[in-house]
Amino acid sequence: MKRMTTLFLLTVLIAMTSCTSKLARQAPAKEEAGWAQVAHILQNIQEPVFPNRDYNILDFGAVGDGVTDCRPAFIEAIDRCNRDGGGRIVVPRGDYFVKGPLHLKSNVNLFLDKRSTIIFSENPDDYLPVVLTKWEGTELYNYSPLIYAYQATNVAVTGSGTIDGNATNGFATWKPKQKEAQKRLRQMGADGVPVNERIFGKGHWLRPSMIQFFGCKNVLVEGVTILDSPFWVIHPSFCYNVTVRNVTVSSWNKNNDGCDPDASVNVLIENCVFNTGDDGIAIKSGRDQDGWRVGQATENVVVRGCRINSTANGLCIGSEMSGGVRNVFMEDCTVDSAVSTVYFKSNLDRGGMIENVWVRNVKVDRAKGAFIRFETNYKGHRGNMFPPIFRNFHLENITCREANVGVFAEGHESANLQNITLKDIFIKNAKTPFYIRLAKNFFMDNVVINGDRQPFEPPLADVKQKLDMGW
Repeated sequence: MKRMTTLFLLTVLIAMTSCTSKLARQAPAKEEAGWAQVAHILQNIQEPVFPNRDYNILDFGAVGDGVTDCRPAFIEAIDRCNRDGGGRIVVPRGDYFVKGPLHLKSNVNLFLDKRSTIIFSENPDDYLPVVLTKWEGTELYNYSPLIYAYQATNVAVTGSGTIDGNATNGFATWKPKQKEAQKRLRQMGADGVPVNERIFGKGHWLRPSMIQFFGCKNVLVEGVTILDSPFWVIHPSFCYNVTVRNVTVSSWNKNNDGCDPDASVNVLIENCVFNTGDDGIAIKSGRDQDGWRVGQATENVVVRGCRINSTANGLCIGSEMSGGVRNVFMEDCTVDSAVSTVYFKSNLDRGGMIENVWVRNVKVDRAKGAFIRFETNYKGHRGNMFPPIFRNFHLENITCREANVGVFAEGHESANLQNITLKDIFIKNAKTPFYIRLAKNFFMDNVVINGDRQPFEPPLADVKQKLDMGW
């Protein structure tokens, strides 16, 4: 089994990157200076470039009947394209069944015609042998993601066709069975067990991601529609220069996050639609001690022009953010319905920090939980005392029609929330307007909830009762 240390990935990334609340109506005048960074970030994101060569999978024996196993044809086409120096793997009109994962290589662009569909096998055994991957922020060897690239440079999935994970009757049924393996993996991460000894796969019930780029540079996912994912849908891990553009995800299985940039640098997510069974967009950087071991932050992230409808949450950072998340810009997005819609989450197991976050021009219809939510004790259960640091947030021109709680913000006694500005925030109807606790320099400028200009604070018990009820 090949072995790749995270230290190597970290070296590559570093080389490539050369109270109680204080409430006020005046916010620091830093908006323009913050948003000016976006142009610089976008200039630094290099998209992959491919030679003008096409490799049609029909020429390698594929049959678009939805029944014939076309994986051998894809493998041969990918290998040939890579050996020749790169180009497009063209998937023409038709339904192409593949009995196992597709592993992309450097300089390969998997291109799907508008009327094409790749349908993956629902048999989990087809996704063995195990590969190096991440599962909820912890590294391990597990079932291969359905589309996977490992240490590739210039790699893409593009076009306007459809990718069907076909997970409903296979991987998606596994969540009730995963508890023992989930606990064992998390303990391995906490104990620092070497990654090459964390062998899972068959018999352990841990579902793979749909599309994962692991340790890759210059990554593009553009134009495709993605259905019926086993687990997290688009999951770039330890990557540098990632663009996710004009993608539609419609996948309602459990834990179907739409896009999870994880310990990655220079990321653009734009003009996408996420209809998901978990968070629409969740920015991450590793879990607990395993995230600290690597120490790679996710930084320089731009999210814009996206639309989200989720059974869980909308625009999120966390909760697996132990390597740190910084320099995140979200703008011009819409959340139709979610639990918490603009959400920053961590807990006392995580440590790490979230800092320098800018959000503006977001429209929310319904927040079944909290509209804007800062939470430093999200599902903490290991009994640790490593409070995360949340600092330097600026949220502006964000509106919501209906919310259970308007603004929820709670820090920790030893790590207060720091330097948060809410400006031009309008919530038409909130059962509980807001609750803010253990925050320093929490500025309010033109925040209107239920027609009333804030601030005021409801009793703690009101909010805690809602938390206990499951949002």
